[in-house]
Amino acid sequence: MTNVSIIVLDFGSQYTQLIARRLREDKIYCEILPYHTSAKDIEAKNPQGLILSGGPSSVYSEDAYEVDKEVYNMGIPVLGICYGMQRIAVDFGGSVIRSSHHEYGKAELKIETDSPLLADCEDNRIVWMSHSDKVDQLPTGFSPIATSSNSPYAAIANEEKRVYAMQYHPEVNHSEEGYLMLRNFAKNICGVTEKWKMEHFLKEQIKMIRERVGDAKVLCGLSGGVDSSVVAAMLYEAIGDQLVPVFVDNGLLRKGEREQVEEVFKINLKTPLITVDAVDNFLGKLAGVSDPEVKRKIIGHTFIEEFEKEAKKHDGIKFLAQGTLYPDVIESISVNGPSEVIKSHHNVGGLPDWMDFELIEPLRELFKDEVRKIGLELGLPESMINRHPFPGPGLAIRIMGDVNVADLTLLREADVILLEELKASGYYTQTWQAFVVLLNVKSVGVMGDNRTYDNTVCVRVVEAVDGMTATFAHLPHELLERISRRIINEVDGINRVVYDISSKPPATIEWE
Repeated sequence: MTNVSIIVLDFGSQYTQLIARRLREDKIYCEILPYHTSAKDIEAKNPQGLILSGGPSSVYSEDAYEVDKEVYNMGIPVLGICYGMQRIAVDFGGSVIRSSHHEYGKAELKIETDSPLLADCEDNRIVWMSHSDKVDQLPTGFSPIATSSNSPYAAIANEEKRVYAMQYHPEVNHSEEGYLMLRNFAKNICGVTEKWKMEHFLKEQIKMIRERVGDAKVLCGLSGGVDSSVVAAMLYEAIGDQLVPVFVDNGLLRKGEREQVEEVFKINLKTPLITVDAVDNFLGKLAGVSDPEVKRKIIGHTFIEEFEKEAKKHDGIKFLAQGTLYPDVIESISVNGPSEVIKSHHNVGGLPDWMDFELIEPLRELFKDEVRKIGLELGLPESMINRHPFPGPGLAIRIMGDVNVADLTLLREADVILLEELKASGYYTQTWQAFVVLLNVKSVGVMGDNRTYDNTVCVRVVEAVDGMTATFAHLPHELLERISRRIINEVDGINRVVYDISSKPPATIEWE
């Protein structure tokens, strides 16, 4: 396996995965481990540097997350971010207090002294703060290297011990030159030179899959999205005919999606695709259910049931493969640390105890753009690789309230219009994700001098790099007007269209 250059200890920040992502963009391989990982286990991975992430807790709470103090004696550089900075300050003998002014959002960073951490960074650049505690007294040997209007210790350093800390989050896009600060830490301070490339990751994963699977068979659940398609292609490269690809039509797909999946799979992979029609089963179980978490769990469990039914028709199936990604994991459960659950994902959390399969999730540590690079390495067509993300629970989480055939039909027709207009205008390739949400809110309208009382839908189009953060797309008013006019005129039952201008955070991309 690739040597680990940087270890990130997760203290529960929703941005922890972005630290890994920024480093990988510079071809620096890193792993995220729980904050309580022992120094011995960290040393076993022979890293060149250690980063302590941010987190929602206070270092003075009764159940404050603590690090194994021996990590400071490992002889490698350490960088603390937000909570990680406060942890370092307290662990080295300084103090942290509750700030009189909470600092959330943009702040201007003023560089006070030369430091390799801030090499080549310009003064007075914007950084992203998100904290209520702050360092009050520096530990012996530390000095401030940057300040902000509310943080006299926005960044600190003990150059002799090679221990550094930042009160802000360099990993988020809002922090100008934050990527450069992380690069400085990894390359200039830790001395990382080895380059990590996706083609190396792909070769290693294929080798690991072959060794693990042996002569057994793997059932791969396909959704038609980028992630599961790439997993299927990886498995086919690794084990060939031992792959049993299964596409479950759950009745929650976009218009014409089943036919598109079958066609693309037929062209690009030689193993016959098994299509399971489970529409009645899924919709029957979802009938009358409006709670989004319950919907997600029903869909996840029903997928498992359908896969198990299909697996019984084949001899030798020992594994179930899924297209789980890093953002799925961090939003669902605290796998690597104490991160708060945002929403559960149907493909995260392992399999039920009553199932005999072992899980294969070769993309679990990757972001969407990294998965797309692997797909291109495997020779999958760009038209498939560059598709917008589509959630595993499908249209069920784009209908506010219970799911039924009439609402699904209405939503599909509106969705087709949105995507047609985005592609025609060139904005489809410029945006991360676009979809329509059926709000199940009715309002009065006028059509042809007649009063209507019909549905309101919301159009959601976002720009993002990795899905961990996103901003709403600033589409031209003329395009929005055309989308609205077509949906209202062409889809019976809709008389009002609104546009979602929320960013992530605080909102998520999907509504449920």
